[in-house]
Amino acid sequence: MKIALIGYGKMGKTIEEIALSRGHEITEKIDINLPGSYDSEGFKAADVVIEFTTPKSAFGNYQKCFERGKAVVSGTTGWLEHLPEVKTACQDGKNTFFYSSNYSLGVNIFAEINRQLAKLMNKFGEYAPAMTETHHIHKLDAPSGTAISLAEGIIDNMDRIDGWKLDRTIFTAGDKPTEVANENIAADQLPITSLRTGEVPGIHTIKYDSADDFIEITHSAKSRRGLAFGVVLAAEFTLGKKGFFTMKDMLGF
Repeated sequence: MKIALIGYGKMGKTIEEIALSRGHEITEKIDINLPGSYDSEGFKAADVVIEFTTPKSAFGNYQKCFERGKAVVSGTTGWLEHLPEVKTACQDGKNTFFYSSNYSLGVNIFAEINRQLAKLMNKFGEYAPAMTETHHIHKLDAPSGTAISLAEGIIDNMDRIDGWKLDRTIFTAGDKPTEVANENIAADQLPITSLRTGEVPGIHTIKYDSADDFIEITHSAKSRRGLAFGVVLAAEFTLGKKGFFTMKDMLGF
């Protein structure tokens, strides 16, 4: 498989390493610090484009890929206001797009456990759900895309939860932590706390708290490799397919 990379930071380099180890070829790299081009011979030769950039540039990157008939696998978060447009672009076999807020196999198994737990806890109103997510200080969006996806898994399966709200964001960069707290969390909203500290790859914890006890589940990433491996598997999955896909399609959940 021939792959073009848009975004060649730490994640892009890890994706390249894993793709090469699985016998694939990187034919083009486009990044702010690289001279790559959407109209190069390497980009034209690519079977699939893997995109990991920033929320501001992601949708424009997708459009450029669609204009050139390229399948896209993206892990950029923070752009979902354009999701309906991307899905429309993939209708009627016109384009191919694979999206996940987190490509880790472990996280996606965790997400399925989260959905099943929410269904069970729907019967027990004395337990209040809440979420905490922790990432490195370079992450631009809060809450994380993975946290939002997990929140949707709870909202879809609990009658008493109708939405989510960012409860507080805590940055520990520098000598003194900075905390931004939000008020007026309604009883039917899932509160999410976002922590930004060090170089943490990603930790997501969901807690159901009652007066007598609590139930807590956590997924903790050890490195970017689990994400990158899932991205390459997703790229392999898109070959010969048209439409909009997620990890549920690939994993069969």
